[in-house]
Amino acid sequence: MNQQKTILIVDDEPDIVEILRYNLEKEGYKTLSAMNGLDAVAVAKQQKPDLILLDVMLPDMDGIQTCETIRKNPELGKTIIAFLTARSEDYSEIAGFQAGADDYIAKPIRPKVLLSRIQSLLKRSHQQEIPSQLVQYKDITIDKERFVVQVGDKSLALPNKEFKILELLISKPERVYSREEIYSYVWGSEIVVGDRTIDVHIRRLREKLGEKYIFTVKKIGYVFAR
Repeated sequence: MNQQKTILIVDDEPDIVEILRYNLEKEGYKTLSAMNGLDAVAVAKQQKPDLILLDVMLPDMDGIQTCETIRKNPELGKTIIAFLTARSEDYSEIAGFQAGADDYIAKPIRPKVLLSRIQSLLKRSHQQEIPSQLVQYKDITIDKERFVVQVGDKSLALPNKEFKILELLISKPERVYSREEIYSYVWGSEIVVGDRTIDVHIRRLREKLGEKYIFTVKKIGYVFAR
């Protein structure tokens, strides 16, 4: 059961929007649509969809810029974003993950594969939650309900993946988490990402939090406030 989850389809090709809408609504999802990045941001702010299917090549503002803009809005911190990408496009998966994407789906889109990926993404977003909604360690506080991180007197709205990594690491300070454990918690076992992807997210977290919180354990993984 998808419990009437809302999915925003962002693509400038009407035929693709219609195909996606038909297949998603047949499975019981509520759908919204936008033909460009600017409209996508406006619809996302107003409707707060559970998941966004976002084409990379868009007029006015491309998918990467659109994703980055959406991720700056704290109210959309829990919204899942999956890029739609044609294999011929000059697109870097690293750039997508850096922008805050949760997954990418290659065109041409196969409906059964698409539905399976969406179900997996929505299911995973509700799994492995740390029970308390408020996690504190020294001068860092994570509010999971508001999706906000407080570092001293500074408030941060982190992209979903960075938030999940920090949430995991801070749940057990001084415990070393292997790369495999982080991958499983943040991306799930069905999505394979390279070492560079997690390095990018850790680097961005360090830039925002400061260098004194997350440490690398060579050939193993990462630890919080060792």
